[in-house]
Amino acid sequence: MAGKLVLVPGARGLGRKILERLHRMDVPVRAMVRRDDQRAEELRALGIEVVVGDLTKPETVAAALDGVSRMYFGMAVSPDHLLAAAVVASVARDLRVLDGLVDLSQMTVSQMTSTSTAESDQQRLHYLAEKVFDWSGLPVIHVRPTVFLDNPLFTTLAARSIRENGTIALPFGSGRTSPIATDDVARVVAVILRDPSPHIGEVYQLTGPNTLDMHGVAEEFAKALDRSVTYRDVPLHQWVTDVLPKTGLPAHTQQHIATMARLHRENRYDRATDDVFRVTRQTAQTVEQFVAAHRGVYVS
Repeated sequence: MAGKLVLVPGARGLGRKILERLHRMDVPVRAMVRRDDQRAEELRALGIEVVVGDLTKPETVAAALDGVSRMYFGMAVSPDHLLAAAVVASVARDLRVLDGLVDLSQMTVSQMTSTSTAESDQQRLHYLAEKVFDWSGLPVIHVRPTVFLDNPLFTTLAARSIRENGTIALPFGSGRTSPIATDDVARVVAVILRDPSPHIGEVYQLTGPNTLDMHGVAEEFAKALDRSVTYRDVPLHQWVTDVLPKTGLPAHTQQHIATMARLHRENRYDRATDDVFRVTRQTAQTVEQFVAAHRGVYVS
C-alpha cells in the first residue's frame, strides 16, 4: 500500500512536514511547488521529486497528478482556497486516478451551516470546499484541526508580550481552547495517506489533549519556559485595531485571525477529541510540550 505515489502541495509549513514524514516512512512522494526556489532545492536534496504548479490552474494540476494515486489538499490561508478545491476536484474526478484524497479543513466547519454568518471568510471557504469534494464523489477524508499552536496567536504575538511584560495578551476572555501542533496534524495526515482505505469518508476532528482557559494556557507556558507567564485579557476591538495590523499579514488573513479570536471569546473552541490517538496511536502534544520544544521562539 505504501508504494503508491502521493502528491503533496507545499514546500513549507504543514505541507513540508507531511512530505518529510511520508518520505521517512518510505512512501513515494511528489511535492508540488509554485516556485522553483531554495525550498524546492532542499526537497530535492532529501530525495523528494518536485514539480512546479498551481492548484488554481487545471493544466498544472493534471500534470502533477500523472502517476499519482493519493493526494493531500491543503493551502495556507488564501482567498483562492475554494477555487483551488474546485479545480482539484474537477481534474481528479476526470482523471479517475485517486484512491485517497485528504482534505485539510477546519474544525469550525463542524459548527457551521449553509447560511451561518459568524465565521470568517476563510472558514466559509473551507465549508464550501468540503461540499465540493463530497459532491465530486472522490474518495475523500476530511481532517479538521482546531487552531494551530504554530499560529501567530500562540507564537509571534505571544512571544512579543511574554518578552515585554511576562504576559500572553489576547482577547479570548474566559473561553477555553485545545490548540494542536502542526507536527501532530502532519502525523495524522501521513498515516492516512500511507493507507487511506480504512479512512475513506471519515471526518477527523483534531485537537490537543485537553481544553484550557487562557490562564491554564499561560500556566503551561510558564512551566515550559521556567518563568512567570500570566494571561492578560485584551478588549477585542482594541486588539483588532491596535495589535493585529502590526503583524503585516494580508487583510484576508487578518480577518480570519480576528474572527478566530472572537470565536475563542465566545467559547466556540472549547472542544477536545482523541482523534489524533485514534489514527496514530500517539497522543497529541500538550501546550507545555510544544512551547518547550520551541523555546527559542519565546526566549531571546
